[in-house]
Amino acid sequence: MKLSREEVLHIALLARLGLTEAEVNRLSEQLSNILENFEALQQVDTADIPPTAQAIPLQNVMRSDDEVIPSLPQSQILANAPRREENFFRVKAVLE
Repeated sequence: MKLSREEVLHIALLARLGLTEAEVNRLSEQLSNILENFEALQQVDTADIPPTAQAIPLQNVMRSDDEVIPSLPQSQILANAPRREENFFRVKAVLE
């Protein structure tokens, strides 16, 4: 389906777009190509295909159960701390 220049200008008016002459010509060709693709899709026989809301089956993705594993030793964790106080990280106060 070939869109005329007037139809493209009407669509541009509805969308509140200011188009140059070059844009009108380019959009006329591009929109016509899009409409031709939809015409090809309309010819596909979908009578035996049930309507669906989802193209792929949904599956519930849940995280697996937590596993208890040994952690690093406290001395190794605090080894590179810029400031520490006993067995804790020492940080600057954020709130006064």
